[in-house]
Amino acid sequence: MVLIERIGKRAFETGRGFSYAMGFFFLILRESFFYIRQRKSRRVLTFQILFTAVEALPVIAILSLGLGAIIIIQGVALLPQFGQGQLVYTILITVITRELGPILTAFIIAARSGTAIATELGNMVVSHEIEAYMANGISPISYLVVPRFLGVTISLVLLNVYFNIFGLLGSYFVTALLATIDFRDYFTNLLNALTVVDVMVSLLKSAVSGAIISTVATYYGFKVEQASTEVPVMAIKSVGQGFILLITANAFLTVMYYLWL
Repeated sequence: MVLIERIGKRAFETGRGFSYAMGFFFLILRESFFYIRQRKSRRVLTFQILFTAVEALPVIAILSLGLGAIIIIQGVALLPQFGQGQLVYTILITVITRELGPILTAFIIAARSGTAIATELGNMVVSHEIEAYMANGISPISYLVVPRFLGVTISLVLLNVYFNIFGLLGSYFVTALLATIDFRDYFTNLLNALTVVDVMVSLLKSAVSGAIISTVATYYGFKVEQASTEVPVMAIKSVGQGFILLITANAFLTVMYYLWL
């Protein structure tokens, strides 16, 4: 009976937490709609995009260049042996544009910006800044969460495009140092392998990932109650939970893509 009681209690708490999280997410969506319509200060949004997108460009560039170069070198070396040399372009589109590009970019932003957002909001809770906002009639969701939600989502979409450019084109110049590949043939075959659906799926995955990262980070940031020791705990939880949701969402969208085709 004790075991059943514990299972039931855990299930109830999980359900309550899920309901609260979904309500929190829909509240963010509603406030985002009003935020876009109203001409409010975009200072927080601008700084969030600067921190999330601009400062992450070097690591994204290195990762995409390395990944693209490895795929090209291995594909050019191995696939012609089996008479499938043209498959290297399909593999590039599948791995970089549609699959690994969005998820790797999301992992970097979750570990970097997600942690920073959860830590920042957690410290604001501990220092009673959130209470000060509410006492002055300012909604923490509208003023603190929404700019970060929009900033991370926009940044992730832009970083995904940046990842694709470096992974598909920039890696060619890295590979050209080791192997002789005609750029015109490479570019033409790449465009033939790339479809509008691939681009749309990639952008959709990055937008969904940005919404997940920002929502999870702000949710756990607000879960801090009193002690400053809770801040790193919630930051770590936000990253762990974010990774789980990112993998789940990416897998779901991939399955939907193949079912739709």
